[in-house]
Amino acid sequence: MSPAAIPFVKATACGNDFLLIEGMHAPADMANFSRRICDRHNGVGADGVEWLFPDPKQEADVRGRLFNADGSEAEISGNGTRCVAAYWLAEHEGNRVTVRTGAGLKRCELIKREGNRFIFDSEMGEPDVGEEFSIKLAFSEVKGVPVSMGNPHFVIFVDDFSPGWQAEAAEIGGHHDFKQGINVELVKVTGTGSIHVRFFERGVGETTSSGTGSCAAAVAAMASGRCKSQVEVIAPGGVQTVRWEKTVSLRGPAQLLFRGEFFV
Repeated sequence: MSPAAIPFVKATACGNDFLLIEGMHAPADMANFSRRICDRHNGVGADGVEWLFPDPKQEADVRGRLFNADGSEAEISGNGTRCVAAYWLAEHEGNRVTVRTGAGLKRCELIKREGNRFIFDSEMGEPDVGEEFSIKLAFSEVKGVPVSMGNPHFVIFVDDFSPGWQAEAAEIGGHHDFKQGINVELVKVTGTGSIHVRFFERGVGETTSSGTGSCAAAVAAMASGRCKSQVEVIAPGGVQTVRWEKTVSLRGPAQLLFRGEFFV
């Protein structure tokens, strides 16, 4: 007798990888299952799972519920949303996809497609940029700019990325000032139109890229006068482009990698 299995598709956006699973296959404990399947040694391995459902309000093509690799649920991933859009367009006609996220409706417009490689412009909404403030850590004090892209970010400008920056970012992410945790971006400005960024995401840890993190980093750089729109965000996983007028637009890739089944 064959074991029960849940089908999935794996996708990546600048190395930020996600598993896309139709909601009809969702187990009762989605958090625990998401943690199991995201495990890089005993599961498929991913930064998160996008569970896909019909939109209850029928305003979007698809609704995505994002669970991080640690099983926690998050409002949105910009890269995950692009992966959802790529999955949807692989199955349907068209060049626009509207995804309902925990941070509202996000519209993705297809710019280019080559097979299972896609480039999208995504409408990311209006950012909420706060005043820079300091927090005390065990052995230092850091200043950062709080930015909400529908999920929380703390953007720290640095001259360079110090060895072991991940440990400090983890301490910041778990700081008592951030009751719900926070995504941390370290930003090195390299010009009025370019920044290099490192990401440490809530519920995941270090990632090669982040869509909302790229938006938050670029918005903080623009709001502080360090950069002008548009900004190239250069990360270990690749380059994304952020424009900010009233709302934020994010351009970046998504690629469908493979499909498979995970035994329950």
